[in-house]
Parts: sequence; C-alpha cells; structure tokens
Amino acid sequence: MQYGSNQMLTSLLRDVSRSFYLTLRVLPSAIRGQIGLAYLLARTTDTIADTELVPLEQRLAALQSLRGRIAGAHNGAFAFGEIVRHQGSAAERSLLERCERSLDLLHALSVPDQQLVVAVLQTIISGQELDLRRFASASATNIVALRTAEELDDYTYRVAGCVGEFWTRMCRAHLFPSADLDDAFMLANGVRFGKGLQLVNILRDVPADLRQGRCYFPSEQLHALGLEPRDLLKASNEPLVRPLYDAGLDRAEAHLTAGWAYTNRLPRRSMRVRLACAWPLLIGRRTVGLLRTGSVLNPDHRLKVTRDEVKGILWRSVLYYPWPSRWAGLFPAPGEKH
Repeated sequence: MQYGSNQMLTSLLRDVSRSFYLTLRVLPSAIRGQIGLAYLLARTTDTIADTELVPLEQRLAALQSLRGRIAGAHNGAFAFGEIVRHQGSAAERSLLERCERSLDLLHALSVPDQQLVVAVLQTIISGQELDLRRFASASATNIVALRTAEELDDYTYRVAGCVGEFWTRMCRAHLFPSADLDDAFMLANGVRFGKGLQLVNILRDVPADLRQGRCYFPSEQLHALGLEPRDLLKASNEPLVRPLYDAGLDRAEAHLTAGWAYTNRLPRRSMRVRLACAWPLLIGRRTVGLLRTGSVLNPDHRLKVTRDEVKGILWRSVLYYPWPSRWAGLFPAPGEKH
C-alpha cells in the first residue's frame, strides 16, 4: 500500500489524531500505510465503544460485527446509523461513515501484512469489549474499580501493549529483515513501550474517568490504603492516594524507559523509525514529570504538555540525532531531572 497516494488515509488520520499523524508522517513509506490503517480501524472501534448515548448491547453488537468483518468472517453491511448520529465530532462521524473504505484497504494488503493488522485489531477490540462489560453498571454515583493489578496489566496489554508487538513485527518485515536484533528483547520491550504510554493516559485521566464511574486503580490496592473508589472524587483525599498514584507513575516511567531501550536497539540508520518511537516516549516522560508535581484528582486542573513543549521535543530530537550522547540525554535515567 502506498500511503502517500491514498487521500482518505492522509486526510482522515490528520482529522482524528493530530498527534499520531505527526508520528505517522515521519515513518518510512514501506510501513506508513499499514500502521496508519491499523490506527484508523482501532479509532473506529474506539469511537463505537465510547458512544455512550447508544445502549451498551448495541455497541457490543456493532463491535462484534466489525470484528467479524475485520477477520473476514462475513461480508455483511454495517448499520451504524444511530452511532453515527450521536457523534459530536465531524471527524469521528466521517471515520464511521468511511469504515467500508477502511475495510477495503485492509483486505487489499498483502496476506502477511493483513494478518498482522487483523491480529492486533482483534486484541484491541477484545480489550474494548472487556472494558465495556466491566464498567457496564458504572456511573458518577456508582464507581466501579478494577479488582487487581493483574487486571490493569492485562488491559494495558490488550489496548496498547499489543501495538508494540505489531509495530515491531511490521518494521522487522519491511525495514530491516536481516538486521542483527534480539527479537525476544524487541518484542518484550515493545509491549512495555505500549503499556507505558497507556498507563500515562490512565493516570492523566483519573478525574475524568472517575466522573464516568470508572476507576483503574485496583480495589485491592485502594483497600490496603483504607480507601474506596468514591473517595477519589474528593481532591482533598489526594495525600492519601498519592503513594498509590506515585507507584503508578513509577511503573509507567519504567515501561517508558524500556521503550527508550527498545528505540535505541533499532538500527541507527533507521532514523525515521527511531524518531517515530522517540516522540511519544519523550512526550510521555514529560507528562509523567507534570503528574508528579501537579494536582491529579482535581478535574479542573488537567495537566498536559503544551504545544510549544511538543515542538521543542520534536526539534531537539532531530537536531541531536547525529550526536549519540546528546540524543541519549533527551531521556534521562529514572530519578534524574527531566
């Protein structure tokens, strides 16, 4: 697939995710289309899952139907009418309306590429379905929490860690098939890369998720601190939950550090892929720094890396690339200032 010749991928990706679009644009053309298409379809399923004005069972049925189409199990047409009507975003509405075109592109891929895209989407959709069922009864007055740390780890793998595996296999197949790489190391750290980014998102979005009745802090860990999920609605309880929150940040930072090790094991000549990996890692690391010092339970204080900071990260990564020591300094070791 030639990404550059496909205006649907180009324009739609730009509209639904400006941040990932930047990452995608820097990728080599040999993998840009496959990864861009996988992202579009994952965003399509995520849009279906997040359309809360549509009854849960209807969303689950739509996800299951789309999962079957992605796998090639059937060719039935979609009836996204009600889900489309409830989209406040024109970009997400267009995403659903163009789903058939996305599926046509999927089934036009080579068989090996199609298998990789289908496999990662099946895992992502399983995570989305699990999340919908887990929080089926959740509301602002009935906060539902994950039970164990293992459930959290499983969720972050399904919706993000599996993407690290997919990315690794796609790059390996098309960009450096004969490079001397430790594939076990790359796959394991690719998974941690994805998990780290997802954990950062979860920790950043705690106040918003709680007000939708979702708590990703495991209840067993909250109970060990004498807390219930509803206690996290009060910003005044932040000192009580802070040890658990900081432990989550430590775990996220450790995963991001593994992602940085992954990035630096990629062939040095693969500058575009290294940059595409470095940018979300560096932005994620900066977000962790903000969350360590900011108010994290107050819904009115949403912490986010500024556009100017993002531009600085992008420019420095490109400028420092020729000098390995300067490049390495972009991601200090855990505990160092960043």
